[in-house]
Amino acid sequence: MKSLKIITLSFILGCVLAVMPVLAQQNSTAPVTLDGRQLFKLSQINEFDAQTRANNANEILNQAVVSGKPAEVKVQEINNFPVIQVNGKNLVTVTDKDTPVGVTREEQAERWQNLVQDAIDQAQKERRPGYIRYATLVSLVCIVLAIFFTWLLGWLWKYWLLPLLPEPERIRETAAPPKVHLLAKVVLKLLRVGTWLYTFLYIANLFPQTRSWGQRISDTIVYTLAEPIVNLGSNSYSVIQIGILVGLFLGLLSLTKVVRNLLRSRVLLFTGMNQGDQETIATIANYILVCIGTVLLLQLWGLDLSSLTIFAGVLGVGIGLGLQGIAREFVSGLVIIFERPIQVGDFINVGQFMGTVERISVRSTEIRTLERLSLIVPNSHFLEKEVINWSHGSPVALIKLPVRIAYNSDLQKVRQALLDAAKEHPDVVDDPAPNVLFKSYGENFLNLDLTAWINEPKKQFLIKSDIYFRIDEIFRERNIEIPYPRQELHLRSGNLPVELSPELEASLTKLLGNKANNSQDGQNITLE
Repeated sequence: MKSLKIITLSFILGCVLAVMPVLAQQNSTAPVTLDGRQLFKLSQINEFDAQTRANNANEILNQAVVSGKPAEVKVQEINNFPVIQVNGKNLVTVTDKDTPVGVTREEQAERWQNLVQDAIDQAQKERRPGYIRYATLVSLVCIVLAIFFTWLLGWLWKYWLLPLLPEPERIRETAAPPKVHLLAKVVLKLLRVGTWLYTFLYIANLFPQTRSWGQRISDTIVYTLAEPIVNLGSNSYSVIQIGILVGLFLGLLSLTKVVRNLLRSRVLLFTGMNQGDQETIATIANYILVCIGTVLLLQLWGLDLSSLTIFAGVLGVGIGLGLQGIAREFVSGLVIIFERPIQVGDFINVGQFMGTVERISVRSTEIRTLERLSLIVPNSHFLEKEVINWSHGSPVALIKLPVRIAYNSDLQKVRQALLDAAKEHPDVVDDPAPNVLFKSYGENFLNLDLTAWINEPKKQFLIKSDIYFRIDEIFRERNIEIPYPRQELHLRSGNLPVELSPELEASLTKLLGNKANNSQDGQNITLE
């Protein structure tokens, strides 16, 4: 909705920019119209400007139509000039300036006479009840068709186009940009607005009272789209031309994306390079093609590139004033692409997040976290802060699994059990081999660390979970005790520190003794 408002405001601004220069022009001709239909144009003669002549003719035509009587249109010669009369009133005097080359004044007057006669007859016909009923019926049919077409667009969007696009909940897994949905929604809104605008203009054209308003709106739209609004160098460009350029540029981006995918899947895939190198080469090739294609497109479009120097100056000032952040991210992106401290497919730690690098652009990097969320990180973050890259340099990573055992456990037996649990997992490598380290003595337990090397760092949490499950099974099979948290409460006196009856004291002592023997949390309470 916000994007649609921006587009609407841009369209209105374009209308204003396009119409203002048109309205400011002093045209040498003015149209003679009747009920919004242009009949012919009049030129300026002597002290009468074109608009004054046209206004007088329009007023006489409107009076002839409103009278409701059959109009008599004829040509009379006055002072050697043919004059068109309507019901005895002089409508226009045909001069040499009103006639095109090769046509005499009399021939032009005869043509205009027929046009005026037909226009008056048509205007009177459109004011009769029969035509009004017909136009009203057609208007209702148009409204019903517009409602149906609007509903059809929504139905096609919901049941045909939307299933073809990545669903919002699947965007994270497909890495498809949500801008596809936004573009489709904008196109849908524009089609609906265009449908109702066309319906309104068509209905307005049916009735003579509203035809002039519809004509003004359509003229405004035509002026907006066709009149030049941007001057670059010696050339001027209209909204239509700018729209064509934008469309060609979007086509260029789509073409370069296809070339990038083909290069990555049909060429680089068979070179034996790793995924990060393939992505880097494909990204660099994509940007080179975009730059070359943009320059060629602007030249083929007829734009003098030297006229863009002013925009380059404005861009430089913008970078100096408020675009330092964007420029910094751009430079950081280039450093990452060429130096490759991280690559697509690497498993990294960024702050409190861990994930796999999915995409690297010149501004930001997309990371797929372990929760399957898309994390967008500015490129400068990788150069200014510490980042752990589990995939950089060595293909294997070390994991540690803390284990506590009871004091009375056989350490050699425990060590072998831990090594067996680690070696049985398929993702644990044999070289370097797993190891068990005696870390420290605890209050009621011994601290051990099981270390193992894995070749899938991104699966380390699942591997740890699997190994812990296997450790629990082996400990139970080999009767290795896992200590429970213990607390010892010593009473120096044989009596509780409160005055209780002998019966209640005996009951509490017995109850505490039972809990010390049967408690599942392993608490040991000793009375002395």
